[in-house]
Amino acid sequence: MLTDKKLSVIVICYNDGGSVREMHRRVTDVMTNITPNYEIVYVNENSPDGAEEILREIAAQDNRLTVINHTRNFGVQSAYTSGLTYCTGDAAILLDGDIQDPPELFPEFVKKWLEGYHIVYGIRARRRGSVIRRIGYKTFYRLFKKVADVPMPLDASEFGLMDRRAIDLISTLPEANRFIRGLRAWTGLKSTGIPYTRAERFSGQTNLTFMDNVRWAKKMIFAFSSQPLEWISYLAAAVTLLSAIGIIFYIALAYTYRQAPPGFLTLLVSVLFLGAIQLLCLSIIGEYIGRIYQEVKQRPHFVVRDIINDHKNKL
Repeated sequence: MLTDKKLSVIVICYNDGGSVREMHRRVTDVMTNITPNYEIVYVNENSPDGAEEILREIAAQDNRLTVINHTRNFGVQSAYTSGLTYCTGDAAILLDGDIQDPPELFPEFVKKWLEGYHIVYGIRARRRGSVIRRIGYKTFYRLFKKVADVPMPLDASEFGLMDRRAIDLISTLPEANRFIRGLRAWTGLKSTGIPYTRAERFSGQTNLTFMDNVRWAKKMIFAFSSQPLEWISYLAAAVTLLSAIGIIFYIALAYTYRQAPPGFLTLLVSVLFLGAIQLLCLSIIGEYIGRIYQEVKQRPHFVVRDIINDHKNKL
């Protein structure tokens, strides 16, 4: 059992009111066997399902529970950033509030941390849920690994442990388009992964639709890869080559038959093809410009309404 180090557990809550009591019970049971010196930091993203009332009730009974209430839902990545900003531990364990990630894996994280790893992340070796969703996740993460500018571990989740060095580094990064898994890999700190099976939600239904997953995929790629911009130049070169071949072909036909071959349909298809290519290239450039626009505004990542059991400002 640890006695000389403090551990923080950061839990993100949005539409997870039905899981709060069970999460608190399981986290408490696990942490009391690891160290008596721990805190639970719950980040409430203005959850509309009554989670705040439950958290206030538990916090009144458990002084180790800190509740950070945001003014609105700023998104998962901003919520994790909030928790990392306010936690006071020598290391922090991050997980979602739906209990899909098992708190019972905490001892394995701590063991690897004590062996000298700055970052220990969970690897989603298996997922519960539909086959199509599982295949989609597996396919995307392998594509993302190939296009990312920094080495990305496969099937890694935010669920994991970061020591104080990693916490302070990631908390001070100013970028608005945050993705904790990517920032964690970007640091280059000594890391390792532990495989686990991700369970179904303990309570309620997922908030993510298919289009939400598409937006997440775009966010990850455009935040950590410049390859889409390179693809534009490759695409332009390919179209130029095809155009050159087409010009040579038409000139050859004109000399052979003494006139250029007629064909309004050919002209229409060519114009539509080139127009589609231009729109695709503009959309890729627009994604990067949109993210630059978000960055230059330099708005805060989150706004705190109030904090229950604020231990950081009491230190």
